[in-house]
Amino acid sequence: MTITKVLSFNDDAIDLAAKLILAGDPVAVPTETVYGLAADATNAKAVARIYEAKGRPSFNPLIVHVHDFKAAQRLGEFSDEARALAQRFWPGPLTLVVPVRKSVRVASIARAGLSTIGLRVPAHPVMQALLQAVERPLAAPSANASGAISPTRAEHVLKSLGGRIPLIIDGGATERGLESTIVAATGGPLRLLRPGPTEVDAVESSNGEIEAPGQLASHYAPSKPLRLNALVAQADEYFIGFGPIVGDANLSQSGDLIEAASRLFDLLHQADASQKPKIAIASVPDEGLGVAINDRLKRAAA
Repeated sequence: MTITKVLSFNDDAIDLAAKLILAGDPVAVPTETVYGLAADATNAKAVARIYEAKGRPSFNPLIVHVHDFKAAQRLGEFSDEARALAQRFWPGPLTLVVPVRKSVRVASIARAGLSTIGLRVPAHPVMQALLQAVERPLAAPSANASGAISPTRAEHVLKSLGGRIPLIIDGGATERGLESTIVAATGGPLRLLRPGPTEVDAVESSNGEIEAPGQLASHYAPSKPLRLNALVAQADEYFIGFGPIVGDANLSQSGDLIEAASRLFDLLHQADASQKPKIAIASVPDEGLGVAINDRLKRAAA
């Protein structure tokens, strides 16, 4: 079993993380969305270690993180619409799926063999520092066992992947608490593949293929049965409320969707660790960030 170190963010931690990544190991680091499990996207064996650590289905592609838009353009082909979105929202929680350049060095396994690539320029100082230290693109899905609740704190990563990876950099709780919005810009209208913190005017559709993370029917799941849109708890349920609906915990007593999004995975972890064998959660409005929250909850309950 691997010994997993947890280090606070500083120059020494970044130096160690860079050495591990360049040696082919994955490392968990915070982003502004959730904690990511980062590995050298140009090294097929390193990317395979992400799949191994997560137990991730091999047909589910990974998001590739780069330092800036210039680096992204070296990997993908950007239409005028994609370029406009990148210039407006990067760095930030938006992933753009674009045609991959033929000469790109990113390992095919990171793209699940697809002719497209999912690219993101993160805003978080830890991930930015790591990208600059390694000077290469990083494949980085959420740092949790595949299908489990996404991690918003270092302790969530340790609980899920402890003993499977060598290092977690602790940068505190993540700001957004939801994975990035994913938009496909592969010709024709922009298509929304996964809702998230960035609201983009795009058609909610897919071509039926797995084009991006989070498109599996069952995903982001706790280990216990989850009941949605509950008004009251049953005796065997840990109940997560919202707004005026009270429970064992509450996403946001004031009904603030930003607060709810930032607390969602924390509270699902809390519920999963409770003594109750089941989980119930109150209804969340299906508007704004609520769309992304409900998307996660539907997959978690599948």
